[in-house]
Amino acid sequence: MYGDEKRARLLAASAIFVALIAVGGWISVPVLMIPFTMQNFFMLLAAAVMKRYAVIPVGLYVLLGTLGLPIFHNGTAGIGILLGPTGGFLIGFVVMAGIAGLLFEKQSVRFDILALAAFGVGAYAFAAGWFMISTGASFAAAVLACVVPFVIGDVIKSAVIEAIVLRLRRAGTELL
Repeated sequence: MYGDEKRARLLAASAIFVALIAVGGWISVPVLMIPFTMQNFFMLLAAAVMKRYAVIPVGLYVLLGTLGLPIFHNGTAGIGILLGPTGGFLIGFVVMAGIAGLLFEKQSVRFDILALAAFGVGAYAFAAGWFMISTGASFAAAVLACVVPFVIGDVIKSAVIEAIVLRLRRAGTELL
């Protein structure tokens, strides 16, 4: 009589997280060439809540923005953003959302911390690597532009995500 409830929850959660990630792109503070946004906060939250399925909303977000929907930071869009200096962040976010989601499935604080750290380090690696390729910058310049300005904010975001995860676990709340 009823449809596939898990699929319905997955579709609804994906739509919600695509919207949250897009809104996070509008919350933007310019730092050097790369803006500080809340996109990765909502991507991490998706990984914590949706586990391995977090790659769906993050991938859809990148796909929709690349196809021209103005949902990247400050309403930008298009393939130019993906190929520009910030493109490494976007590709890294998709890959690392999947990895972090798999780690969050372990339901352990140790694995949560590993998931949060892996997401950050992996996204930084993709970002710095692509920044060097797209701009011709040195490794040191890429780290200064793509990592250093964001570490403190990302540590704070990660702490907030872990607090939310622990609260959801205590409440026995599972979405998928």
